[in-house]
Amino acid sequence: MALKKCVVPFQGTAEQEKALKATIAEHSGDKGALMPVLQKAQEIYGYLPIEVQTMISEEMGIPLEKVYGVSTFYAQFSLNPKGKYRISVCLGTACYVKGSGDVFNTLQKILGINAGEITPDGKFSLEDCRCIGACGLAPVLTVNDDVYGRLTGDEQELKDILAKYAE
Repeated sequence: MALKKCVVPFQGTAEQEKALKATIAEHSGDKGALMPVLQKAQEIYGYLPIEVQTMISEEMGIPLEKVYGVSTFYAQFSLNPKGKYRISVCLGTACYVKGSGDVFNTLQKILGINAGEITPDGKFSLEDCRCIGACGLAPVLTVNDDVYGRLTGDEQELKDILAKYAE
């Protein structure tokens, strides 16, 4: 049974907002402060939802479209929350020619989500990456820091991997 896609509402706390505003104050007047502020904001919140980008825009006096542009340009930033277990499938050349595209598609089907999304229970998020440096184990996926290689893309194989994190 596939889970339904989830749009997680923003749930920032007063403590997080205070920490973000303190970071912005630290960089007050610094040219080029947007990058370190965005990096700290992502560290504080785990991602950069529009509510956080708006706060940064207003506090720093930077147009929201510029904040959004930087947030979406750099791969280090995420506009979506991450699950407790972050699944990343390598779609680099070595993995892709050995079937990682099938692995990725099967995981989307099993989880009922697309790239960049999170399951409704907040347990799993799914993304692709270009290379994790484990080409000899192609195709490869990671779940947080755990690496799984030489995958076949078989649905049961992937369900068995996910079951390790289901508790």
